[in-house]
Amino acid sequence: MPILLSIGTAKMPYMVSQHEVKRYVAELFAGRLMRAERLLQAFDNGGIRTRTFVKPLAWYSLPRGFGEKNEVYIDSAVRYSGEAVNDCLHKASTGPIPYEAVDALFYISTTGLSTPSIEARLMNVLPFSPSVVRVPIWGLGCAGGAAGLARAADYCRAFPNAKALVIAAEFCSLTFQANDLSKSNVIGTSLFSDGVACVLVAGDEAAPKSGAPRIIAARSVLMPRSEDVMGWDIRDEGLFVIFSKDIPSIVRSWLRPQVESFLQENKLLLSDLRYFIAHPGGKKVIEAYEEAFGFGPKQTEAAREVLAQYGNMSSATVYFVLEQVMQKPLVPGYGLLVALGPGFSAEMVLLKWEG
Repeated sequence: MPILLSIGTAKMPYMVSQHEVKRYVAELFAGRLMRAERLLQAFDNGGIRTRTFVKPLAWYSLPRGFGEKNEVYIDSAVRYSGEAVNDCLHKASTGPIPYEAVDALFYISTTGLSTPSIEARLMNVLPFSPSVVRVPIWGLGCAGGAAGLARAADYCRAFPNAKALVIAAEFCSLTFQANDLSKSNVIGTSLFSDGVACVLVAGDEAAPKSGAPRIIAARSVLMPRSEDVMGWDIRDEGLFVIFSKDIPSIVRSWLRPQVESFLQENKLLLSDLRYFIAHPGGKKVIEAYEEAFGFGPKQTEAAREVLAQYGNMSSATVYFVLEQVMQKPLVPGYGLLVALGPGFSAEMVLLKWEG
């Protein structure tokens, strides 16, 4: 069973209060947005205190083409991925890991485009081996962090001497559309932010037994014909958010049977889970998790705190939640990492902390 050795994060240059973002958006949309007062309540009711961005708020008020914003995405992705990688490799539970010891790089993102892909550009900045395996994964949205962890674990099962890095880099603010007056855009603008995180996974023979969690199993689930629940509408001006109001109700009705089936496959029940590491899609999604699984605030405490402090950083967010969980004294037991994404889809990873 592969082991999760460490988590690293990058610090975004701008942290802004939710109140300040609301005021900025209200001024930007003034006189153009129907039901403005009602829609802007999303900024007050989302459980978010502060948000993290790669640019100052004033930058977003000027017209920016897709090309210009994508250049910022590429530059930011390389820079902050490097920071997250450095943090991750230096915090490994087995001691600092040299770049040359990394056998595979998985890069996860859905908020910008790059060819060559970002991990290839990163290899020109950091001294990885030129023969490192590269796996860029695009389009999984918020579910990408969980999926990337699962794919890295698959790689380390196949190659038990390997070490794999998974980088999740999202700059949701660069997809902001100042002329999109849809409810989806307003809700997305009240929620999404920028963030980069990285996890290090090792095979059985590449890391000694430690207090770090083992990756037991993973499952991907797709809801048929649900493309309109979440995703991007790609137009000449860039990426326009698709964000359905039905997401919390889908979590309540659809997710629990998927999770129970996954756990049963591993001879477990919901009651066997000691830790719940959920991507906090938003306050209502966290509440839907609690209702669907019968959890109390303690199980979702880390998800709520990450959402409050950073906002929704898409695929990177679940790594921030996992980092918060792992910073506390943990007793042996099972944990479930869950993230939801476009498709509509769910990615689940079963973890086990051993004594």
